Amino acid sequence: MDYADYLVIMTGRSDRHVHAIAVGLEDALREKKLSPLSMEGLSAATWVLIDFGDVVVHVFQEETRRVYDIEGLWMDAGRIPVPGGDAEGPVPAHTPPRDFST
Repeated sequence: MDYADYLVIMTGRSDRHVHAIAVGLEDALREKKLSPLSMEGLSAATWVLIDFGDVVVHVFQEETRRVYDIEGLWMDAGRIPVPGGDAEGPVPAHTPPRDFST
């Protein structure tokens, strides 16, 4: 039995950012009549897991993403590049944040 067909892994810069990403994603998908089977971790917002069945979304703070290394656990899984995303894994500690303002 497969865990999920797709894992979506995202990183937020703070608990508020992780919370906003998770709630925004849930709201956007509800508008398309897609409701999660479950959502965990929203109150602490260091790691939010949203289970949509075939798609499981993980929204991490950077440090939590490094600690749990989901990409390492699933290193044999195929990667689908996302425009503007980071398909290679978490941002290293020495990498400055991206500037999305331009």
